[in-house]
Amino acid sequence: MKGQDWYQADEVAEEYEDVRFSGGGELIDRREKAAVLSALGPIEEGHRVLEVACGTGRFTTMLADRGADIVGLDISREMLEQGRAKAAKAGLSDTVEFVRGDASRLPFPDDHFDTVIAMRFFHLMDDPAPFLEELCRVSADQVFFDTFNGRSLRTLYTWLLPMGSRLYSEDQVADMLREAGLTLAGESHDFVLPYGFYRELPGPIAKPFRVLDRLVGNTIPGDYVASVSYWDARIPQGGDREEGRPPVDASDTTS
Repeated sequence: MKGQDWYQADEVAEEYEDVRFSGGGELIDRREKAAVLSALGPIEEGHRVLEVACGTGRFTTMLADRGADIVGLDISREMLEQGRAKAAKAGLSDTVEFVRGDASRLPFPDDHFDTVIAMRFFHLMDDPAPFLEELCRVSADQVFFDTFNGRSLRTLYTWLLPMGSRLYSEDQVADMLREAGLTLAGESHDFVLPYGFYRELPGPIAKPFRVLDRLVGNTIPGDYVASVSYWDARIPQGGDREEGRPPVDASDTTS
């Protein structure tokens, strides 16, 4: 996985949210959270959620606050420490669990969660298909994730990122879903102007650009060059699930 060591640096974990989601970055944070909430809909009591690559717990604590029975998993001990502190500050320490683990070998049995989400995750993958299959394995119903798009302006600066960034076409995502035995229930595309642009601007200056971005994004050309996509995929139920699910080697997973 790209950037594994980078995300485990103390200074990166401590500054992660301030660097990425302050100023104009607040608009990104708001949109991503809205995408997750829209995909999950009303959260019923006992709804089991796994967040893979939970980082500092932005979505973990948000969903716990709305009643989800949620586990946040990340490879970075330093990021998890930030997540636990966030949950404690929100008074949610008793309702959310943070686990250190490898997304390629999730320590949960098949169909253990109702929903699995993975935000800011697939751009780090050299070979994403096995990871999506593992997310699919532990979900009984829904897998929600985002990707960055190869046809977008993100291509202009992605090579400057500390660990690089994998960009996807819609055909590549469709192939991943098919290989994992998932069906697409919904998708949306946003941010004609890439994330890095917004992070460089103070909030009051970023807001007018975001208004323009939305107007352009609501056109067919704008939608086509959007830099980020949100994918709501579902597990086929009954016999269709078993037929569609790739075979899993028990020696390659833990439960």
